[in-house]
Amino acid sequence: MKFHWLLPSFLSVFLLSSAAEAARLESWRFDANQNRLYFTTVGGVQPKAQLIFNPTRLVIDLPETSLGGTSLAQPVSGGFESVRVGQFDAVTTRIVVQLSPGYTLDPQQVRFRGISPSQWTVDLPVPIALATGERRPSIPPRAPNPEPQVSTAGTVVENVEITKDGFFIRTRGNRPEISLQQSRAGDLATIDISGANLSAQLNQQEKVVNQHGVDSLEIRQLPTSPPIARVTLRMTDQNTNWRAFFSNMGGIVVIPTNKPNNVSRRPPLLPPRQSVSDLAAIQSIALTANDTQVLIRTDRPVSYTSGWNQQSGAYWLRIPKAQLVAQVAQAQPSDTIGLTATQEDAETVVIWVQPTAGVRVVRVMQPTPQLLSVQLRPIDNAAPPPTTNPIPPFPPRNVPLPELPRTPNGRIVIAIDPGHGGRDPGAVGIGGLQEKEIVLDISQQVTAILQQQGIQAIMTRTDDREIDLQPRVDLAERINATLFVSIHANAIDMTRPDVNGIETYYYDNGETLARTIHSSILQGTGAADRRVRQARFYVLRKTSMPSVLVEVGFVTGADDAARLRDPAYRSQMAASIARGILLYLRQGN
Repeated sequence: MKFHWLLPSFLSVFLLSSAAEAARLESWRFDANQNRLYFTTVGGVQPKAQLIFNPTRLVIDLPETSLGGTSLAQPVSGGFESVRVGQFDAVTTRIVVQLSPGYTLDPQQVRFRGISPSQWTVDLPVPIALATGERRPSIPPRAPNPEPQVSTAGTVVENVEITKDGFFIRTRGNRPEISLQQSRAGDLATIDISGANLSAQLNQQEKVVNQHGVDSLEIRQLPTSPPIARVTLRMTDQNTNWRAFFSNMGGIVVIPTNKPNNVSRRPPLLPPRQSVSDLAAIQSIALTANDTQVLIRTDRPVSYTSGWNQQSGAYWLRIPKAQLVAQVAQAQPSDTIGLTATQEDAETVVIWVQPTAGVRVVRVMQPTPQLLSVQLRPIDNAAPPPTTNPIPPFPPRNVPLPELPRTPNGRIVIAIDPGHGGRDPGAVGIGGLQEKEIVLDISQQVTAILQQQGIQAIMTRTDDREIDLQPRVDLAERINATLFVSIHANAIDMTRPDVNGIETYYYDNGETLARTIHSSILQGTGAADRRVRQARFYVLRKTSMPSVLVEVGFVTGADDAARLRDPAYRSQMAASIARGILLYLRQGN
């Protein structure tokens, strides 16, 4: 991929690539030893750069890109003073490389490289010290670009309206700080408004939308400090990307950036709202057994989901098709446990368990269909953090390896690609769990199992090192691999520990391989099924052999993180992946 500097006499540059879509800056870093800037986005970007004087700085703009966080800066040296990243305007993220006073650089020596539309490196030349009396280019000085001032105090969310283009979150008070996160699968988009409260007239609710590829829209107040108002879009069209920005019209605009031309309105996918007589009544919420368990009694069978709120440290249980009765609306706390029960919407009850220092929630049990038990222990004797479903003993299932028939030429080579590595940890989840460590362990075991079956398996990295995407593809092509299997771990917002499960991706000719491996993992691990999906990941598009990308679970998921932290479960996962590969080969593919 080549890029050209246009209008060099004005020291400006536009990097030519495909049309940009809405994106979010996910990570960046500056390597002072190599004068190299790295940045990665969620969604493709088309950078624009220019060299500005007084003071001298290289400005890189990422149009249609949100920062997704606060402005950051990194001090550097060697002729460079600092690197700053901030949100320049509602639709542009700006990266500024500031040179030290008395230094400049040759713009013709700046080299941009797009590893993919979402992964970029910028190589900068060694800064040049201006000689005494040397004239700088005669370009009129520019006033510094103003930094947007963001205040999160006193923001109130008044309503969420459907517009012809998307949604409008009407607010009053100070300008809010906005963070939009979209799941990798594309089925959820979450807009968090920091420092905001829902107005008294706007109750927490979920309502059917069936417009703009969105099934339903959920509005919720998170009990965090500072408070967060959350709007969640649940999509039917998983190929739609979203962006959110503040408008001077008095609210937040949320619009799709690649809206399909023929998104039709569909009948509601949610069941009709239950009548009061169909809802389970929460009859009591009580601390028992010397404050070592919370018992929740209902008048009929219920289901539940549960997880941790990482920001507040509280544990939550969400009970659908339920309602509170008056006597439990304000559950009584103790000296060691805080209890709060809220009617999240007309059909959903959420119970918050807030342990104090020295006490931990260790497990949720359902002894009967009408009784839930949250078990507590002193922290010295605490078990690992709870999961929505208890983790079975390992190995819970036998994962027999199929016998592999001999191939005509006797040569099968499998490329195993552990994602990320080195300075790139990948996703970081609950308790600091790092994707790069999990996938390297699983990949090494997959490789060993295949080699024990007489198959040549070669890994793109065998230790903790950083490798770009193209060298991974190059290795697979160089060894003329029969199959390419990339192993990753998934992530979403840390406030969504309820999202867990296995996803397997393919792009072109890997669908059968993806479905075979995916089925083997579900059978061998009992993990939640988040389906086989098609995606344009770089390593899938650029490899010529059947290729898949396996997401072995969510490091941000309460269930998955606990399992992936267990070496026995990782061995079980590795055996399941290897079994899927062998089954695919045995079928004559």
